[in-house]
Amino acid sequence: MAENSGAQDDTVIIKKYANRRLYNTRSSSYITLDHLATMTREGIDFKVLDAKTGSDITHQILTQIIMDEETNGEQILPVNFLRQLIGMYGNSMQSLLPQYLEASMEHFRANQVKLHKAFEESIGNNPLAKLAQQNMAMFKAATSAFIPIIDKPGEKSDESAAPGETTRDELAVLREQMAEMQRRLDSLAK
Repeated sequence: MAENSGAQDDTVIIKKYANRRLYNTRSSSYITLDHLATMTREGIDFKVLDAKTGSDITHQILTQIIMDEETNGEQILPVNFLRQLIGMYGNSMQSLLPQYLEASMEHFRANQVKLHKAFEESIGNNPLAKLAQQNMAMFKAATSAFIPIIDKPGEKSDESAAPGETTRDELAVLREQMAEMQRRLDSLAK
């Protein structure tokens, strides 16, 4: 029981008001869905409560974040999967699906961690790969000194970002790095 209350203490409470604003009770500040998406990616546990009723609306908010990501970013949910998922509502197997999806995602994440670790170990044991990695880091540092970052209208620059806040430029860089890593992993699998 003490373990459970300790885990509950780590959960950040977010209140959602009728005006659709989200309030982080830990930092005493208003936040956006983008902040909640970042918190999720960083593994920060949170619970979203309706400020008026006190009901837990975390599921609705997480679903809204997924919808925003699918609309504004790179889509990862295939149309066929979405159709099958919708088809499961009202199906006799509906009650089993959440546990199955959760277990599948945990299995996927565990394999992702193992693959990442194996990739890092293979670089660690290969002196040429280490040298290439160092050369790439030096090249990136050199090019970043000569290529200015141009802000797009309506986007924050790195200087205006609050500490711990991810800018759109950083997200674009991270997406490109992840795409490159996926291409490398795909080529290793062949």
